[in-house]
Amino acid sequence: MDRTRRNGSVTRHRLLAVCTAIVLAVPGMTALSSAARAADADIAKNGGFEAGLDNWTCTAGITVNSPVRSGSSALQATPAGSDYAQCSQSVTVQPNSQYSLAGYVRGSYVYLGASGTGTTDVSTWTQSATAWQQLTTTFRTGAATTRVTIYTHGWYGTGAYNVDDVSLVGPSVDPGQPPAAPTGLTAGTVTSSSVALSWSPVTGATGYAIYRNGVKVQTATGTSATVSGLTASTAYTFQVAAVNDAGESPKSATVNATTSAGGGGGSTEHALVGYLHASFANGAGYTRLADVPDSWDIIDLAFGEPTTTTSGDIRFTRCPVTECPTVESEADFKAAIKAKQAAGKKVLISIGGANGQVQLTTTAARDTFVTSVSKIIDTYGLNGLDIDFEGHSLSLDAADTNFKSPTTPVIVNLISALKTLKAKYGTGFVLTMAPETFFVQLGYQYYGTGPWGGQDPRAGAYLPVIYAMRDDLTLLHVQDYNSGSIMGLDNQYHSMGGADFHIAMTDMLLTGFPVAGNASNVFPALRPDQIAIGMPATTNAGNGYVAPSEVNKALDCLTKKTNCGTYATHGIWPGLRGLMTWSINWDRYGSWEFQKNFDSYFG
Repeated sequence: MDRTRRNGSVTRHRLLAVCTAIVLAVPGMTALSSAARAADADIAKNGGFEAGLDNWTCTAGITVNSPVRSGSSALQATPAGSDYAQCSQSVTVQPNSQYSLAGYVRGSYVYLGASGTGTTDVSTWTQSATAWQQLTTTFRTGAATTRVTIYTHGWYGTGAYNVDDVSLVGPSVDPGQPPAAPTGLTAGTVTSSSVALSWSPVTGATGYAIYRNGVKVQTATGTSATVSGLTASTAYTFQVAAVNDAGESPKSATVNATTSAGGGGGSTEHALVGYLHASFANGAGYTRLADVPDSWDIIDLAFGEPTTTTSGDIRFTRCPVTECPTVESEADFKAAIKAKQAAGKKVLISIGGANGQVQLTTTAARDTFVTSVSKIIDTYGLNGLDIDFEGHSLSLDAADTNFKSPTTPVIVNLISALKTLKAKYGTGFVLTMAPETFFVQLGYQYYGTGPWGGQDPRAGAYLPVIYAMRDDLTLLHVQDYNSGSIMGLDNQYHSMGGADFHIAMTDMLLTGFPVAGNASNVFPALRPDQIAIGMPATTNAGNGYVAPSEVNKALDCLTKKTNCGTYATHGIWPGLRGLMTWSINWDRYGSWEFQKNFDSYFG
């Protein structure tokens, strides 16, 4: 934001796997008779993942368009913690019959196997497959075996793996007819992270598939299940389909449930955030802090700026009387801060702006940054810090390609400084960020200089900072203004000037996105209580102004999934924190239109 016109701006494998590998080395063990082959069929369903995750139950899987071995889709799953990201499906088989299981994989420590065979369960694996590698194994079903579970998974502490073209070849069984759709779906106990579901039994069903927001997330054998891993203060839709060997029924009617607020450090209160021109004047005129209406929940004092670009020495100088004739005294300014805080408001120092380039190129600059920012916070008794680094403050070195493990000094030192400040002031420290779309959402397409060089090194440069501070970040309010067209998750370009831009840009933050199109490198979603939408208060404040009616359309779509226009969001987030604007001064200039609309919408 500038101050002129807008500011706007293991053992890792099982003994069983080893035994299987030995068995597979004996040619006679894998051969099927010619007569058997003639009657065999591939009875795995959706083995190429062309229909998404249909027929598969995955703990942490998605379908991707790259890399694929054939067709247009493949599975990608990422182990995390104690979960090794298994995907499985149950298949009807004939007793006393020979089956051959195969699939193509990429990644480290990728397994393919079958359980419930009635004899010896089997699996095979690869330690490392940098290109597509076929895994194969065989088994013979027991005398009473009618169903087996085929599966694939990774291993603890490893990265994402990919699977494509899974097949299970052997004698098939007449599946009959699919069951009818379930009825009576209800949502029972709802917590901040789970919803308990129950439904009426369906004749002929061997199991049930549970859908959340239209995506199958788990299966059940009975008529109840609890869907966990949900986000607090978030609305979800659920449906259930009955399953048997013939396929899946139509989905049930939809049931809606909104998770409770929970504990997790988030806030369920909506917030109005604004920048106050405290160190300069412009066309909007000076506004004393005491005169800021109570509607403003977070007030960012603009700006603290460095003595030089690389010094890290941040100074906050209040607007002089010669530039701001109505400026209050230092004592009155400090008293106004205390009064706002007593009323439950937060007052922060915002660092940077368009004129305040900050590059922490050295550890010395980092330490000076911490010391000087601390002095400002302590002098005025502030609640925390807003990072408004713009221009060339943040950029990525050519070799810095992983936002989760940055190596560029200006990025590493900023993260270190913010963690130090957070540790110094404790849990009550408020940390917000106001990057431009170029530094965040543009990262969906481009990150740094790119694989061949030549891209702007600033593209997506805020992502490592946001990711590193995600557990300590109070609010991210990207400047959805003074922005070029940005590609959304629908792979369409979106431009300023209407609700569509704010919907698409915000959906990216609340859904997460692959960085630079790399499905193995996904920037994870933030909590809805961590997101406010940044907008200019008036046409004078910056490019991208939208009228209150368009602001409300964006809020309706994101929090209620109504008035969405052509862009389809990936969720509903009633816990969206609120709005940010540049600036309080410009809103006063515009007869408080932005503030009044916020108050009217949220009540």
